[in-house]
Amino acid sequence: MSHAAALRDQICDIGRRCYARQFVSGNDGNISYRLSDNEVLCTPTLICKGFMTPDDLCTVDLDGRQTSGDRKRTSEILLHLEIYRRDSKTRAVVHAHPPHATAFGVAGEDIPTGILPEGEVFLGVVPRAAYETPGTQEFAETIRPFVKSSCAVVLSNHGTVSWAETVERAYWNTEILDAYCRILLLARQLGNVNRLPADKVRELLALRDTFGAPPDPRGDESDAELYRNPDFGK
Repeated sequence: MSHAAALRDQICDIGRRCYARQFVSGNDGNISYRLSDNEVLCTPTLICKGFMTPDDLCTVDLDGRQTSGDRKRTSEILLHLEIYRRDSKTRAVVHAHPPHATAFGVAGEDIPTGILPEGEVFLGVVPRAAYETPGTQEFAETIRPFVKSSCAVVLSNHGTVSWAETVERAYWNTEILDAYCRILLLARQLGNVNRLPADKVRELLALRDTFGAPPDPRGDESDAELYRNPDFGK
């Protein structure tokens, strides 16, 4: 099997996993992979990600012009392209609507930090982008401030987007984020959200490079500033 064919199969597999985990419903979500400096493989519009085939995928250039495929490209590819243009290391982007993480975006609540090791090591600070109409260039531009310092963003009143050097890792970031948000919501229901001591948070941040995570913006901050949304759970 050629590399291109294997990538198409992998994107379809990630689509099925997103659908099985209820991160997408109907024709929600989209997945892409940067094939070269000016060519991106992506999912089309109006298709269930749980039932895609490799032949359903299409390609676009970095300006969003479709270059191949029988199905029309997703309008939200503009969001993906904004990430690719701003981070040359990124090869894959996954946009989905994982319910627990999306709930934070709907509630207008920032995801807290300093609570779970996996959150600190693999995600770090997960920002919340402002709302804009999906599919527009304005929507794509909402993530500009976060691309270099994050690997996932909550899109206000919409969903999430995550990126990495592989499709698998981009999907992992979505899955880890939603699992983390589910734990946060359950812990708040129990009535107590314990935070890790500052020195332990810094130990976890020091591990990020080992796992290929981007530098965390909290590295040079005071102990108190390690904790985003410190009032969560109070």
